[in-house]
Amino acid sequence: MLDSWTGPYGGVPPFRSVRVDEFSAAFDVAIEQAQRDIDAIANNPEPATFANTLLALETAGESLDRLETLFDVHASNLNVGPIPDLEREVTPKLAAHSDNITQNKELFARIEAVHQDVFDNKTVELQPDARRLLDETYKGFIRSGAKLSDADKSKLSQINARLARLFTDFNQNVLEEEKRHVTWIDSPADLAGLSDSTIAAMADAAKEKGGQAAYAVTNTRSSMDPFLTYAENRALREQVWRHYYYRCDNGGEFDNKNIIREILHLRSQRAQLLGYPSHAHWRMESTMAAKPEAAMELMMQVWEPAIARVANEVADMQRIVDAEVAANGTQPFAIAPWDYRFYAEKVRKEKYDLDMAEVRPYLQLDKMREAMMYCAERLFGLHFERVSGLPTFHPDVTVYEVTRDGEHVGLFYLDPFAREGKRSGAWMTDYREQSGTGLAESDTNIPVKTPIVSNNSNFIPVSGEGPILISWDDATTLFHEFGHALHGLSSDVRYPSQSGTNVARDFVEFPSQILEHWLSTPEVLSKFATHYETGEPMPAELLEKIERSSKFNSGFDTTEYLACAILDMKLHEMNAANIDISEFEADELAAIGMPDELPMRHRLPHFSHLFSSDAYSAGYYSYLWSDALTADAAEMFEQADGKYFDATVAQKLNDHVLSVGDTIDPAETYREFRGRDVDTDALLRKRGFAPAKP
Repeated sequence: MLDSWTGPYGGVPPFRSVRVDEFSAAFDVAIEQAQRDIDAIANNPEPATFANTLLALETAGESLDRLETLFDVHASNLNVGPIPDLEREVTPKLAAHSDNITQNKELFARIEAVHQDVFDNKTVELQPDARRLLDETYKGFIRSGAKLSDADKSKLSQINARLARLFTDFNQNVLEEEKRHVTWIDSPADLAGLSDSTIAAMADAAKEKGGQAAYAVTNTRSSMDPFLTYAENRALREQVWRHYYYRCDNGGEFDNKNIIREILHLRSQRAQLLGYPSHAHWRMESTMAAKPEAAMELMMQVWEPAIARVANEVADMQRIVDAEVAANGTQPFAIAPWDYRFYAEKVRKEKYDLDMAEVRPYLQLDKMREAMMYCAERLFGLHFERVSGLPTFHPDVTVYEVTRDGEHVGLFYLDPFAREGKRSGAWMTDYREQSGTGLAESDTNIPVKTPIVSNNSNFIPVSGEGPILISWDDATTLFHEFGHALHGLSSDVRYPSQSGTNVARDFVEFPSQILEHWLSTPEVLSKFATHYETGEPMPAELLEKIERSSKFNSGFDTTEYLACAILDMKLHEMNAANIDISEFEADELAAIGMPDELPMRHRLPHFSHLFSSDAYSAGYYSYLWSDALTADAAEMFEQADGKYFDATVAQKLNDHVLSVGDTIDPAETYREFRGRDVDTDALLRKRGFAPAKP
């Protein structure tokens, strides 16, 4: 598992060679090897240069990088058997190794010396991408404690080790709660309103979960969402809703509230140790927003119109409820969170004569996969061809070679289906980052590598030969994650650290969110949205209805997300060591005027973006920040002669966004693409909160 990857395409992940029982020993060996690489750089007797220090760091610890890739796939996609315990063992070791690098005095002294030669003394000249790599590395070491005293470095390492364990415990608890809480249904009468494909998937899930009843709603979004949208049984909707939204908030061994409180306390301690007012200030220093205040300003600009729209949406739904109650003589009720999706569909049909159940038969998973690959070829010249014979970690996984003009670009792995031990949601992963384009003679130790990326989803498979039908939201998510994949595949940089998606947190969602726009284009829907029984394309009148209703339910969509982002920022601007997590969530939502009729998209006890790693902590706002860029960029396509498939604009998107990685400051990247700074009003127009631009 530590060997260089062999096989075609510059080597491929050796999934067939993985031995789970060898992971622990392999990590010990790989960390030791990586530490030797670091020591060799730090103790080099030659004067520090960009080549013998920064470039050497780019290739240090490659066997550990490869091993982490294999292990992370298992931790995310196959988290069963001994993997949970292995993750608890391995993550603190990796945290300690990371600290050993950033706290290495000799190593940092060399980086600092090169930085002074380039930026202060100006005795050394570097190309712009190399200057940025040097500057970001230098700043990153400082943010990680390189200038702390020995005593404070020790404290920092203890905090990081404990956080690594807590992140793992949090994540494992979420997986357990998703595994254990199932809504069992026996009576076919309780399935009223659900499509045949959803019912078939529920029957298959029941068999997989042990057959305690004929049908099962599992505790994942892909299973929960269609049930809440179409099931007529209100009591069962509430049960499914409570199972999903109260994950890890039920007391007992899998409750995450104490873990969250400790994570927040340790994050606050770490920020203070590093000289920052809060964890939010520490995390955001290297982002486009730079400070919490800038992110909050954008969020609150959108929050007020969003909750105002929710009030209108609820009024429309309540009117339908009241009419039904009057007609049937049933007990009156107010719209509750488990009613929102169900009655929103009734309003959609009333206002736009559009029932999304009519759309689902046209959204076949395989056809939507073809659609997104078609967009990649039309826009960026990337061709996807399925290949066989390569090792995969599960039979569900398919592999595609990606080419442009007949030349190999990279590999794309697709893992679409839910399974036990797979974390919920959807995500993109880099198995190997691109590097080595346009190398100079001084860069000879940088390997030339083509990218290998994967998309991972949780669609519910069905038995038999029939196609898998997905919802509009699921199709949007499919395109979103494929946007991340294209970002990784399109990378065209010299240095691995600057490759593909290694960009500022609030810029990384831009390529993924912009690609969502192509799903609803007439070119895509007329070609790939074909009826699963008749093969007929989606009728023009249905396409028109989808277009007219494109901003429908934007209050719900925006508010459920934005509440999460606001609470994330509030939590991480304070020392939350002694707060009651449930009280904080309720009080802060009330303070910002959160409507009672809908919840946060991710309640704090299962908010994995925030508490299974540091990645999105004080960074969930980034989806909105990126969507401001997305909305403005989409208008650029809409105003072009070729609309969304305009070749000139697509080329600019490739040249100035997808291919450049972190070689350029993201604000400058966007200016080079758009020709100006972002127009944030486009975000309000996109969501229907402001008049359309003339």
